[in-house]
Amino acid sequence: MSEYITVREGGHGRYEEKKSVFLGEICHAETEDEAMAFVQQIRKKNYDARHNCFAWSLREGQSKIHASDDGEPSGTAGRPILDVLTGAGVTDAVLVVTRYFGGTLLGTGGLVRAYTAAARDCLAGSALVHKRLGEKLLLTADYTDIGRIQHMLGERQVTTLSSEYTDKVRFEVILPKEDAEGLTKDLTELTAGRILVEDGGPSWYEQPARP
Repeated sequence: MSEYITVREGGHGRYEEKKSVFLGEICHAETEDEAMAFVQQIRKKNYDARHNCFAWSLREGQSKIHASDDGEPSGTAGRPILDVLTGAGVTDAVLVVTRYFGGTLLGTGGLVRAYTAAARDCLAGSALVHKRLGEKLLLTADYTDIGRIQHMLGERQVTTLSSEYTDKVRFEVILPKEDAEGLTKDLTELTAGRILVEDGGPSWYEQPARP
């Protein structure tokens, strides 16, 4: 997997139908243990709730996807929550929807709609990031070339991680791995070979994302 969407900061969701209240919470998790720890945290906080249904989607692990109806009719809670995550392409995340029963049965269709709505509201209120596997480049250049180099980097929306100004200027940048060779070639031509481009290795970087 060279790119994926995940949760940077969890959000909250709410949906109400026939006095049943559905509360959603989402959290970043990279392992099954981390995901289950969040579920237990929500269960402890909402100890008086009828159900704490949940789902997670992970990049790694034996159970990369998992859903629990937590006592609701089979397929009416956990699966709809999971469908919201996978439908938005979100992974390394766990989403819990807590139900406070209002005294009126909603039926299977009503439950699916309610859990889906609470999960979507939760996802919409969270901060998501698009993670991409990039390549770091270390650029060393003369001061006379800096303006043109910065212009090229800006035009191509290359992210600068750090800069250092001594006898020469040194930049650490990151960009999609497939673009690294082309940028190296173009910078070399731009400066008539005066720039030194060193490979800093692969690294993940992120950009804002919405589901």
